[in-house]
Amino acid sequence: MTPLIYSTLIISLGIGTTLTFASTHWYLAWMGIEINTLAIIPLMTQSHSPRATEATTKYFFAQATASATLLFAATSNAFFTGGWDILQTNNPLTYTLMTLALAMKIGLAPLHSWMPEVMQGLTLLTGLILSTWQKLAPFCLIYQIQPHSPNLFMALGLLSIVAGGWGGFNQVQLRKILAYSSIAHLGWMVLILSFSPPLTLVAFATYLMMTFSLFYSFMMTKTTHINSLSTSWAKIPTLTALTPLILLSLGGLPPLTGFLPKWMILQELTKQDLALVAVLAALFSLFSLYFYLRLSYAMTLTMPPNNPAGALPWRLSPTHNTLPP
Repeated sequence: MTPLIYSTLIISLGIGTTLTFASTHWYLAWMGIEINTLAIIPLMTQSHSPRATEATTKYFFAQATASATLLFAATSNAFFTGGWDILQTNNPLTYTLMTLALAMKIGLAPLHSWMPEVMQGLTLLTGLILSTWQKLAPFCLIYQIQPHSPNLFMALGLLSIVAGGWGGFNQVQLRKILAYSSIAHLGWMVLILSFSPPLTLVAFATYLMMTFSLFYSFMMTKTTHINSLSTSWAKIPTLTALTPLILLSLGGLPPLTGFLPKWMILQELTKQDLALVAVLAALFSLFSLYFYLRLSYAMTLTMPPNNPAGALPWRLSPTHNTLPP
């Protein structure tokens, strides 16, 4: 891919998200999301592998279904209310359809099945864009239409926390684990959205920061499999030492950064007399904590000299195998 084409696609990603952010009209917001989708598809296929082509096809079908549903719901809402204003989404049927379409866009359960399969076929850089930037525009629309049905958002949130934690079990591919991590964290954001939108923004900003740091760590050490984590110490020791802290922060362990949003969300749910929902969310998050601890174990307790394979790249380096003169 030439630099000119690559730059055009990156600029289109920015234009699409900005257009959705600045829109109060459903049609313009839909156009911004479509620009985003069409811009990331060539980035997905730039490796020219069958796995990338399969992932791109799955992503295109999932996004096309969600876009068609969203446009139909917006048109129906304009028919019922007489306007295209995003804040005038008052019809229960169109509101539900819009919420489900946007949930499929960002990968909320039970409409999340495309997310892990797509992530597995992408490079880490494209996966980072899919996990962070591509969620901004749909989440902005969800944020604007949120006050109407707290029960729907709570159901989507709890299902996403369960699906994100349970799906990460027995996974050995880091990109799939990161996909399920994204699903679980989005569940926490949606769970509290109807009661405290500013708290949702705090959780979303924290998620973006930690996800970017984790993807950057894996890109620098060039690790895509859980078994390759044991040799990452020999590549970049300092970065490898910091990565378990990022993983535990994503899991929500105190006193790390990721604990603060979850604690504030649980506190707000308790204030809203939803103690049972708060308890369920806390218990289901233990599923996610399991695979975060599993990755941390692979990076810390298998470091050299405890693990001979961890020092293998250093031992096989040509600079250490040459005989002295």
